[in-house]
Amino acid sequence: MDPVVAACLCFEAAKAPRPHRAPSADLISGPQIRISTMRSPFEQFPALNAIKICRHFFAQRIPGIDVSHEKTEVLKRLDAAHREIRGATGFSDWPLFTAEQIHGNEIAVIDSYSRGPMGREFPRCDGIISNQRGVALGIYVADCCAVYIVDPNTPAIGLVHSGRKGTELGVVTNAISQMVERFGSDPANMVVQLSPCIRPPHYELDFAAEIIRQCRALGVEHIHDSFTCTACDLDRYYSYRAEKGKTGRMLAVLGLNATGGN
Repeated sequence: MDPVVAACLCFEAAKAPRPHRAPSADLISGPQIRISTMRSPFEQFPALNAIKICRHFFAQRIPGIDVSHEKTEVLKRLDAAHREIRGATGFSDWPLFTAEQIHGNEIAVIDSYSRGPMGREFPRCDGIISNQRGVALGIYVADCCAVYIVDPNTPAIGLVHSGRKGTELGVVTNAISQMVERFGSDPANMVVQLSPCIRPPHYELDFAAEIIRQCRALGVEHIHDSFTCTACDLDRYYSYRAEKGKTGRMLAVLGLNATGGN
């Protein structure tokens, strides 16, 4: 195995989560987002912007690109625009690590890092956690939720792909549990942000609400939801359900700054 990969990757099978502590408060905010005006549009969330140790973005629908193809081809067509957004948000020289996203609950862990390949895709997992600075975590979504997790005290971060099946399997709770086990994080200190995702009445289940419930059960106190439905706004977002599978992908990216501030 590539020594860089061996150094930075380990997989953890899903474990039955145990509540860490009872929550004392829940902070759930609405869609007050910062939206770019550049050619390749993206948005940022106030709750994450307030945490100076990290940076992030959520890429929106890219205008003028034909996305009526299979996923591999679509991601190739969107790559230039996503690179533009990474450059605009300070990620241009950061290695980007993504997950294969199989609608499961396994988590890749980056707990050591050396300069080398400019990122890679970790197989058989739907989330990545890390305590390393200058490393970008990426998740692609088109109705599923990208769940950003930041522990500003340790510090440590996680980014998770959670749709209906992944939520049922507890992928977000597994990521939080792994951050506790691997990095010593306390859920009470974590900030969780849910991205735009499909919601009722466009989808039969409200898995975003279930993600919030699972986070509360683990003792997460600071939970923020965009309350935005991807299927309701096809001018800004891709929707796998609304577009019958012929659509693009939004890219969510999260990383710890190389130093304590921006």
